[in-house]
Amino acid sequence: MDVMHIQTKEHSMQVHHLTPMLAPRSVALIGASRKRNTVGNDMIRNMIPSGYAGAVYAVNPSYESIYGYPCFPHISKLPEKVDLAVLSVPNRVLESVVREVIAAGARALVIFASAELEGEDAQSTYLRDRVASIARQAGVPICGANCMGFFNPVHPLRAFSAFHPEPIEVGGLTYIAQSGSLLQALLFNDERLKFNLAVSTGQELVTTVADYMDYALDQPSTTAIALVLEMVRDPAGFIRALEKAHRRDIPVIVLKLGRTAAGAQFALSHTGAIAGDAEVYEALFRHYGVISVRGLNELAATAILLSSPKRAAPGGLSAILDSGGERELIVDVASDHGVPFAKINAVTTQVLADTLDSGLQPVNPVDAWGTGKDFELVFEKCLTALMADPDTALGMFVADLSEELDLHAGYVDVCQAVVRSTDKPLVVMTNYSAWSHRKHAIRLSRSGIPVLDGTVSSLRAVRHAFDYRDFLARKPQAPKARQENPRAAYWRELLAQRHEALLEDEGYALLSDYGIRVPPHRVVHNRDEARAAARALGFPLVAKTATPGILHKSDVGGVILKLQDEDAVAKAYDDLAARLGPRVLLCGMAEGQVEMAFGLVSDAMFGSFVMIAFGGLWIEILKDSQLAMAPVDADAARRRIAELKMAKVLDGVRGAPPCDMQALVDTYVRLGELAADLGNCIAEMDVNPVLVGPHGVVAVDSLIVPASSRAKGVPHGH
Repeated sequence: MDVMHIQTKEHSMQVHHLTPMLAPRSVALIGASRKRNTVGNDMIRNMIPSGYAGAVYAVNPSYESIYGYPCFPHISKLPEKVDLAVLSVPNRVLESVVREVIAAGARALVIFASAELEGEDAQSTYLRDRVASIARQAGVPICGANCMGFFNPVHPLRAFSAFHPEPIEVGGLTYIAQSGSLLQALLFNDERLKFNLAVSTGQELVTTVADYMDYALDQPSTTAIALVLEMVRDPAGFIRALEKAHRRDIPVIVLKLGRTAAGAQFALSHTGAIAGDAEVYEALFRHYGVISVRGLNELAATAILLSSPKRAAPGGLSAILDSGGERELIVDVASDHGVPFAKINAVTTQVLADTLDSGLQPVNPVDAWGTGKDFELVFEKCLTALMADPDTALGMFVADLSEELDLHAGYVDVCQAVVRSTDKPLVVMTNYSAWSHRKHAIRLSRSGIPVLDGTVSSLRAVRHAFDYRDFLARKPQAPKARQENPRAAYWRELLAQRHEALLEDEGYALLSDYGIRVPPHRVVHNRDEARAAARALGFPLVAKTATPGILHKSDVGGVILKLQDEDAVAKAYDDLAARLGPRVLLCGMAEGQVEMAFGLVSDAMFGSFVMIAFGGLWIEILKDSQLAMAPVDADAARRRIAELKMAKVLDGVRGAPPCDMQALVDTYVRLGELAADLGNCIAEMDVNPVLVGPHGVVAVDSLIVPASSRAKGVPHGH
């Protein structure tokens, strides 16, 4: 049940299926208590500062009323069926209470308990599974279990397990966290962040992050969504929510927890070994324009900036400071994090030159502090000129604010004056993150000027604002039905039947069917066949063992290069046959000046991804890779290639000619098509090395492991 439909005479409107939970008309507090420092007490005390206007019923047989709210011995005794039941009950009675409240007509639940019983094991169903099943069968959403609940300042309502006495100012940020502590860290500590919804999701027995996102994206008040994410429990729903956020131009900011590589499942292929779970999430986020942050300070700074209604314009950062040293600091940090500065024009430069004291440079970023005479006028004129410059995307006033200095009150006045004359975002940034400027920050925030703390977090937030701007500015690909490769059905059937890695000649055939260039080659089984094949292929040649089960041939001396004549081929064949078996592959020597690799990563939740990397034999040492969600369009392929650390090598170094970039992009796109067609049939694919040069791209070697081999549990040798 996604939505409930309510018909009116004038029009039809849709009510979200989470409305009974997040914006209920009535609430029952099961287990409400007068005992201090208990969840039952915090739960009911939270209702008082929330300002909730709906009916509230406490449920506890020990009281007739609590804090002025009527109290009933059992939910069945309430005067009406409630939308939301908030449960503060122990695990031993949780299942029976869930059955009772649903039978009494409750349409949504919040469960604070862990839904775990001591001694549970896999021999019987777990409590959390039984509770989830009961709720799903009844079509009842659950916040939790093992959650802290939620704040909805818009409705307003607090169904929360920790008491917070202060009011929460309404804003446009939706904050959804799979960690209750990290939810509280921002919700209760930073008045610059203004929320329209904050949810601690807990175990997500029924209702997931995707559901809360979907609800938030239906709310007119939502301007940004911030997530603290351990895992995605509803991949399809999560992707639908990201697509909806893109359509609505709502930025999604994610702090992904547990980012250590989970590469063990990819142990057979080199490329898979460096593309763990974290890289899959990052590729997913890039594909949908999600902003990925590395810590809570960066999450807060980015949320503050992107909750603002003003979006970054084309161009770079313009900054004004009162310190030469701080200018050097932000220039260094901006360079570290890829934040470009605006290239101000001659008009702006002249205004700066005419306004600044003698000896100060009319450049961006500008140190505007000279003698200090008429400093407010100087800063206002310079900042106004910077904001008006065509290449300024975002303006920044850098000052380590202190409420003890009247000078800084003057800076606040300057910013408030300038912001009224521009439609570009203007932020104030303090290099030090100590919270000693609360009043200034709140005053600025209420004027529409975000205040960001910490040089690195702030400049990373600016970088994210530019990245999100660029994501929105990309021309959408014309929708077209992608036709499956004519040979896909053949390969799908073969892969389903095969329980071990494809032989190399089979890998070459698969790549060729998708338009990927491979060397001319033949499989031989004896010395005479080797000589005949050599004459047909021409020289120089490479001989490789083609014995099934040897996945990494170079590791066992299974590759012999630069064979210049028949005798050399015969000798190489004899050597390989004696050591590794009579099946040998002869290939033409491929040309190329750069060794690269491609890999396919099949993710159980999000589908297929294609990785490009530098390295050849050194791939796991260099770990210079980029991952893209399949299929890969040409623009995405170019961006991923450009973001490789060694990308400049492809332009040619030390007199070498530039590589054929179009051929490299085409190869990436074609591998994306292969992944889209066959990704669910392939556990791993490692195309390595791929030689890239001025005359094209050649896939020299490949390892392709069918998904059916993993299902059968067949071991693979190296």
